Amino acid sequence: MNTELEQSEAVPLVAETGTAAPQKNPFLVSLGERVRSLRARRGMTRKAVAVAADVSERHLANLEYGEGNASILVLLQVAGALQCSLMELLGDVTTSNPEWLLIRELLENADDAKLRKARIAIGEALGTGGATPIANARVALIGLRGAGKSSLGQMLADDLGYPFVELSREIEKFAGCSVNEIQALYGMNAYRRYERRALEEAIQIYPEAVIATPGGLVSDPATFNQLLSHCTTVWLQADPQDHMKRVLEQGDLRPMASSKEAMEDLKSILAGRAAFYSKAQLKLDTSAQPLEATFKALRTMVRELLQLPV
Repeated sequence: MNTELEQSEAVPLVAETGTAAPQKNPFLVSLGERVRSLRARRGMTRKAVAVAADVSERHLANLEYGEGNASILVLLQVAGALQCSLMELLGDVTTSNPEWLLIRELLENADDAKLRKARIAIGEALGTGGATPIANARVALIGLRGAGKSSLGQMLADDLGYPFVELSREIEKFAGCSVNEIQALYGMNAYRRYERRALEEAIQIYPEAVIATPGGLVSDPATFNQLLSHCTTVWLQADPQDHMKRVLEQGDLRPMASSKEAMEDLKSILAGRAAFYSKAQLKLDTSAQPLEATFKALRTMVRELLQLPV
């Protein structure tokens, strides 16, 4: 059954002829912003979310722009499509027990630096990994597809004499099929489980390695925490135009294959993931100069951090 926002529930743009549009409800505006942010982080187009949630694209657009007062059933369907809890969609994931509430109160007004310290301290206290050692010889490259992780990763591995691990290929080995087939046959949740398993095995097997990670790995907090705790991380950035050009050259249009606004989708994904990518210890713009010069810059910064001869 196609459950949609009822027409009568949509906030009218103009109340009466000649009058200004009514002010949007702040909660609905915030809700819409979270939907857009989660959609961008997952790398999904509005059409893809609408199909997965079984709502019309028009009504999903109303929800995203704070112009539709969605029913609880619609929100449940949208949360399912975005692979998050309803509470996360509503903006509060810290209501499950009193300890969560007390922790939230302690951290509510903390800035990013204090939150990072708290995350590291919690990781150390729970034995799940704290601060990344300054000279961790597992070097993980993160960033969107088309940033240069595969080409630069292989070059860096050869230079350091480390194994090169392309995590997407390891995921396919575990699943026995391609990434596209995993997502089509088993869904995104299954893909994320394979992704985490592949990373955990790479960490166990290789004390030294260069690891090229899938662009969406940062969407799973548990997997991203593993990466931050056990690897030296480098964010490879590129201009949106270069991302698009390189992806097209690879013959790979995921997840923009059916979108008429591919560049806008790509920019939205970048914006949604940038805050997570920025947690990397090092950052390099791969659009600033040719490949060889970019590699030299990457080589220098990694060798300096690992305290190796430059």
